[in-house]
Amino acid sequence: MCGIAGIFHLTTPKPVDPARVERMCTAMAHRGPDGQGVWTAPGVGLGHLRLSIIDLAGSPQPMASSDGRAMLVFNGEIYNYRELREELRASGAIFRTDGDSEVILAAWQKWGPACLPRLHGMFAFAIYDLEGRTLFLARDRLGVKPLFYAPLSDGSLAFASELKGLAAHPLLRREVDPLAIEDYLAWGYVPDHRSILAGVHKLPAGHSLLLKHGTALPQPAQWWDVSFAQRRQGRAADLEAELLHLLRQAVTSRMVSDVPLGAFLSGGVDSSSVVALMAEASRSPVNTCSIGFDEASLDETAYARLVAERFGSNHRARVVGSDDFEQVGTLVAMFDEPFADASALPTWRVSQLARETVTVALSGDGADEALAGYRRHRFHHAEERVRGVLPGALRKPLFGALGALYPKADWAPRSLRAKATFQSLALDGAEGYARAVGFAPPELRERLYSSDFLRERGDYRAEQVFVDLMRRAPARSGLDRAQYADLKFWLPGDILTKVDRTSMAVSLEAREPLLDHRLIEFAAALPEGLRLRGGQGKWLMKQAMRRYLPDEVLFRPKQGFVTPISQWLRGPLAGAARAIGSSAPLARTGWFDGAALGRIAEEHISGGSDHGRLLWQLLMLDRSLARLGIIA
Repeated sequence: MCGIAGIFHLTTPKPVDPARVERMCTAMAHRGPDGQGVWTAPGVGLGHLRLSIIDLAGSPQPMASSDGRAMLVFNGEIYNYRELREELRASGAIFRTDGDSEVILAAWQKWGPACLPRLHGMFAFAIYDLEGRTLFLARDRLGVKPLFYAPLSDGSLAFASELKGLAAHPLLRREVDPLAIEDYLAWGYVPDHRSILAGVHKLPAGHSLLLKHGTALPQPAQWWDVSFAQRRQGRAADLEAELLHLLRQAVTSRMVSDVPLGAFLSGGVDSSSVVALMAEASRSPVNTCSIGFDEASLDETAYARLVAERFGSNHRARVVGSDDFEQVGTLVAMFDEPFADASALPTWRVSQLARETVTVALSGDGADEALAGYRRHRFHHAEERVRGVLPGALRKPLFGALGALYPKADWAPRSLRAKATFQSLALDGAEGYARAVGFAPPELRERLYSSDFLRERGDYRAEQVFVDLMRRAPARSGLDRAQYADLKFWLPGDILTKVDRTSMAVSLEAREPLLDHRLIEFAAALPEGLRLRGGQGKWLMKQAMRRYLPDEVLFRPKQGFVTPISQWLRGPLAGAARAIGSSAPLARTGWFDGAALGRIAEEHISGGSDHGRLLWQLLMLDRSLARLGIIA
């Protein structure tokens, strides 16, 4: 696990100042405390930060191929590198190291861009071909590892693992893309098709970019996608056995490490399954850690202890409280772009805890997206059945009226909060699901924006990209399309961004076995009833794991890594909530109606409405823009 950066001149191959590449790397020093290197040639410069995981004494980067014709900088892990090395060695490749970096170089030299489907793992890398005078950038299938890039005014293109690496380049403009504000308010993060800074791009997951001196910047090329269009046949018992095999394969392949290794353990199905399979494959106790909350209703550490005791792991736990808010500046610095998923705070804290004893930690991320584990999947599946019975001409006016009339009862039990369901049923499936995934719906954003910002935003609506993605999905059903959009949009933009930044902030490598692409492709082809059955998401996975885990872990209501931010913003953080509409720098941008922000804060503090997520979202936007130097 590492950080990479570089500069490539698209037009004239001008000299690259090594000090400039070094500054870009230094801005991301947390990603690789074990080594730093820079290499330059006419028109190109590559930089690398190393966190040593495999082949500790060897594999320095930037790395030259055995014949000196190609140079590599690489962030990530290739889990099948040993098998690939043997295949390449049989065809004449020469290896001088024991790591996976040199395998990527040899694979590139043999197969070119076609090497990508052969690589099993998480990665973002750059290869400069000295003979072809080309730069090849690539990102893994699901976007576990990030890669930012930006064309600059001197005709060059700069790239880096994090935005702060690009921001260290003096030619990068620090001008906010106003459409990114619309995207952020809608989703709680800036999705991969946009950046908070105008002119900055993110290489999409499963895409590559081939650059050549003297040519224009091309569009990224997609090299991998997942399809929900096929259905696996066979008995449920046989599919369950195949799923279990894929789970074991995914976990054991990610346990290869030359440094101490452990796991995050929340006590939920996914992380508990990973720990169970790690314990099965390990000769020594697994190192596990968990984070609890000072709000008892949201604390899951008892379940984590139960699983830890069951498998005899070396388990440690800590508690996150409202006083952790004092670390919000540190949290903002990790992400560069505004990021409002409040679970980033406990994810960072559990990464800190893990890093005290291990350098690699396996997480349980990915199963919800692949196997329909979110509560919203269950609701969407039920709503799609209603849409299938009632034609739109009847459904839209009926449920539109009910959605308008029904009160927004944030204080009521969840079963009585029908307003969102009525509003969703008035829309088609893609539009309804976009509302379910989003943070602030369109009508709420309209209330918050100033008239000047509404004119600047124009006709753009953040949900449209998501809706189009669902409508174009290779899928058979509404549930398929929802899961496809989660894997392509929500997963890289929110979940994987959160885990990458919080873990790398403490120089910890996080690995996601449940995102093994073979497991993802298998899950996408399962019949709906094996993903979601009887109100239970991840149905087949839960059946497969019954031999390892008790029903009280497998079948308890899904809680997620929920932070008690709403409670904090009514209590010890009420002052910060009130400041959003008045004294905060955000109020001076001209993007928002200050009076509307103030009303939102007071409604939340009084308990009349729950605007906790929105207030946290605005707070994080305020602090992020201040850090980027956009507002003071």
